Amino acid sequence: MEEDPFLRKFQPSELKIASEFLTNCLPFLSRDLCKDCVNVLSDRIHSLDPEHCSKVDGEGNNKAGLESEGTSNNVKETEISFGTLSEVLGSVLPSRQAAETASPRMSWADMSQEDEFEEEEGEEEESRKAFDASPMKTPEKPKLSREQREDLRLRNVKRKKDFICLERVKGKLVNVVDGLELHTGVFSAVEQKRIVDKVYELQEKGRKGELRERTFTAPQKWMRGKGRVTIQFGCCYNYATDRAGNPPGILQREEVDPLPSLFKVIIRRLIAWHVLPPTCVPDSCIVNIYDEGDCIPPHIDNHDFLRPFCTISFLSECNILFGSNLKIEGPGEFSGSFSIPLPVGSVLVLNGNGADVAKHCVPAVPTKRISITFRKMDESKRPVWFTPEPDLEGIEPLPLDMNRSDSAARSSGSSNNHNGSNRRGGYGRRGGGGGNNYETRGYYNPERSSEQYDSREWSSGQRRGRPRPSRTS
Repeated sequence: MEEDPFLRKFQPSELKIASEFLTNCLPFLSRDLCKDCVNVLSDRIHSLDPEHCSKVDGEGNNKAGLESEGTSNNVKETEISFGTLSEVLGSVLPSRQAAETASPRMSWADMSQEDEFEEEEGEEEESRKAFDASPMKTPEKPKLSREQREDLRLRNVKRKKDFICLERVKGKLVNVVDGLELHTGVFSAVEQKRIVDKVYELQEKGRKGELRERTFTAPQKWMRGKGRVTIQFGCCYNYATDRAGNPPGILQREEVDPLPSLFKVIIRRLIAWHVLPPTCVPDSCIVNIYDEGDCIPPHIDNHDFLRPFCTISFLSECNILFGSNLKIEGPGEFSGSFSIPLPVGSVLVLNGNGADVAKHCVPAVPTKRISITFRKMDESKRPVWFTPEPDLEGIEPLPLDMNRSDSAARSSGSSNNHNGSNRRGGYGRRGGGGGNNYETRGYYNPERSSEQYDSREWSSGQRRGRPRPSRTS
């Protein structure tokens, strides 16, 4: 192998690292191969390591040695491989342990797509010391300012606003989902993890009684779909008439905990990135923690809260149903005419008909899920103890490049009609029959419309395209 012109390009230490890495991946690389092929592949990988080559006899017969390495030395080899791999890839991927133990930061300068830059500076110090001793170097990352990183991410946010579902309401054909918007790419995977970790921290505090009594609720799961955990901040919302005779709505004399600092950081992001308007800055929120089978029945959000409001999805994708006549098919099972998949990390904004004409519900979720709904209270309905948060005042949207063609963005999603019957939330639907014909897995949805807008559009929430008269509900 020493005479191979390809290998001459690399230093012995680099070949050793490659050998260790490929040895670690050997079970995957050799899957479904015959025994002879596995031996040939093993020989080729181990021959990259100069130290290993020196141990092989003059005839190059090292199969017995490989077999012994695959048994008695397997654990040692694996440890070496993982150790070297973490050193090599440490400058690209933050370690899992470091990500879990990193202290929360309250600035979106840190919570940006490129925030791995800041994280690595603190998390990789030991790895970098070991790696610097190696002759293999990686190119330096481009240095971008916070403003440059934020502007880059803001441009890449995808915004879908052309939802159409025509139903007859009081004898008239109405687009009952006019006003809905789906924003993807607002939160990176790192940001989502920090938010989810914070939710679990708050849940644990609630279990220990460290939050106010009405802040944390964990009812008994007495039937399918009933019993999701809720954590309320800013106000206590009464879902139904309680034993004291209080009607549904904000309970003005019940105290809950104020918004956590991290949640206020999220709110500032929503305003700055043109997800919510600066005229409707949320001052309350509710966290829903779903276990498998939990759901939210059909409802329209109480008008103690202003429009628009939004909900952010974490951990897993689920469907949300809309319609003026949603039906309950069974515990946690609902049917309706319009279904939207909510990708992980996405933000769904509810306004106009989508908030006030159509009901919405979340059928029984197939796996663990967290959602956080941010809303602004009607000032006349605020609790008597409520005090506005000073750091949520005067937030302004960031400048947004409006040079892109809005007409192109609209046309890219204009055919995306969700009309049609969806039972049990329509899990797994992808295209056809009026279903959802675009990919929603992951954190981004690059195939759909990316219409951009500025704060002026928020003053005309009903100025969207009229329902086509040729369509039927």
